[in-house]
Amino acid sequence: MTAAKADSIQVQSFEETPILHRLEIEVDGQQVKRAFDRAYKDLAKQARVKGFRPGKAPRSVLDKLYGASVVEQLEHTLVAETLADAIEQSGLEAVSEPAIEAAAPRDGESFSYIARIDVKPKIDLPDLADLAAKRPKVEVGEEELIAEIESLRERHASMVEEPEATAIDQGHTVTMDFVGRVDGKSFEGGSAQGFELEIGSGRFIPGFEEQLVGAKSGEDCEFQVTFPEDYGNAELAGKDAVFAVHVAAVKRRVLPELDDEFAKDLGDFETLKDLRNSVRQDMIKLRERNADQELHRTLLDSLIERASFDVPPGMVEQQLQHQLRSAHDRFAGAIDHDTLQQQLEQWKGQWRESAHRKVQEALLLEAVARTHEIKVSPEEVEARIQEMAEQQGVDPARLRQQHGGDDLERALEGQLTDEKALEFLSSQARVEETTDT
Repeated sequence: MTAAKADSIQVQSFEETPILHRLEIEVDGQQVKRAFDRAYKDLAKQARVKGFRPGKAPRSVLDKLYGASVVEQLEHTLVAETLADAIEQSGLEAVSEPAIEAAAPRDGESFSYIARIDVKPKIDLPDLADLAAKRPKVEVGEEELIAEIESLRERHASMVEEPEATAIDQGHTVTMDFVGRVDGKSFEGGSAQGFELEIGSGRFIPGFEEQLVGAKSGEDCEFQVTFPEDYGNAELAGKDAVFAVHVAAVKRRVLPELDDEFAKDLGDFETLKDLRNSVRQDMIKLRERNADQELHRTLLDSLIERASFDVPPGMVEQQLQHQLRSAHDRFAGAIDHDTLQQQLEQWKGQWRESAHRKVQEALLLEAVARTHEIKVSPEEVEARIQEMAEQQGVDPARLRQQHGGDDLERALEGQLTDEKALEFLSSQARVEETTDT
């Protein structure tokens, strides 16, 4: 137990667990009295009491009318005014919002409350010299390179309209107008004009694309399909629908020739060989990054197995809320509010384990950096800002402004420190090269 005193507060600290401390805080009666006096003075200015002019209602009357709410308000006010000083006096570093237990304050009497504070665990690092880790071997085979080039051709294919008499077949893209009806009535989402559908893509319910095969541009056709029993719209699930379709155009995908002209069209390449070399290098860079991620994951797996410590639940909750806020920002507007809220509730349960893991990793990397005196210089932070600005095509000053200046620098300092800690761990570990992809 440790104790600390100040003019207006007294603080005693008790370690309940290695990651949870209890602060017992007592606020001097004079400070409590001043808080009550301020509260009633402000209340007198605002309250409108029958029989008294504005601001003239006596405190005894105000106390009868509003005393309970004043006490409730002052409980929060006194905690807010003293908690930061109490934590500072205790010498603890809170890593999440403290949990507060407080009794109702009484005018002129000392006010006591309890704050339970999550703190970072003391981590004793194991021997790092024989940590086991794996890193996939990075290579790009000829067949993989050809497949990637073919993917480029697919993405840069042009659409050519077929002659009017051409029958629809697999691989064709059809431009069409259609109206669907169930029991003779059209339904929401069952009609469209100028809709494009690639035959064989499976985008429509079973039977629709198959029955379009053989139709020709300019023709009208009608056919029946059955919605699957597990269809997302319960009102349509399992029901028969009749679609009236007008085929406006039939197009085919034409791949570009695989030659030097194709390479020139894609960028700053003179020959197909230049393009192949660039694609290979891009594939290698991506696989290098993925291999490093796998190396770091297995390194941290080994370290977590050996370094036993408790993780503050408040840090896990903060990390989880950060992940949920990021997901909300990413999908807000793309998904309706109620559906998004339901999904976030599901993710809240599903992501808690990953949040716990992220906090474990952060604490371990911090311990590695502290133990082995790994530092990041201002010049390294500035270089990373310049790199980010170049990648995003913005001025570095503009980037700082967008991300809060000092906040950006602190975040990048932490990120670079973690990267250096991972590099240090990699240099100490027994790394096995694998053929996993």
